[in-house]
Amino acid sequence: MNQLFAAALEIQACCRAQNWRFCVIEGLAVNEAPFVDTLLARFEGRLPDAREFALRNRVVLIRSSGGVPLDIALGAMPFEEHAVARASDFTIAPGVVIRTCSAEDLIVFKAFAGRTRDWLDIEGIAVRQAGRLDERLIWAELVPLLELKETPEDAQRLRSILDRARS
Repeated sequence: MNQLFAAALEIQACCRAQNWRFCVIEGLAVNEAPFVDTLLARFEGRLPDAREFALRNRVVLIRSSGGVPLDIALGAMPFEEHAVARASDFTIAPGVVIRTCSAEDLIVFKAFAGRTRDWLDIEGIAVRQAGRLDERLIWAELVPLLELKETPEDAQRLRSILDRARS
């Protein structure tokens, strides 16, 4: 098993032990100080002031026991709650399951983040999932986020990617 999956399984075990609602995205939606404290008690923080940084920036920067750097997002927006509710188990190997967000939610997370590598990832997801994506769900979740971020041009960029993937 690769280190990234092993790291995800470590986080998953910690979350399940606490009975937290979660899903693996490229991080994980959780919420507030008790979560931060539990994660930092179990995993090495990547910053000297990891707790303060997490509470201020809503992301816990930790390292798995195998040394994989992980960013754990502290959920705050309704979309994040919806993404966690829609999460499902994904089998990565016989008997090895990781709870992940849907392809649609991953596209929304990445389009909202809007980094160059996120747009490349979106293209790959759109091609792999061509014809199977619930585009109405994507737009229902993404449009309000892009309005908050004031980046309507990202909607056109995503529309172009989805159109190309369907062609």
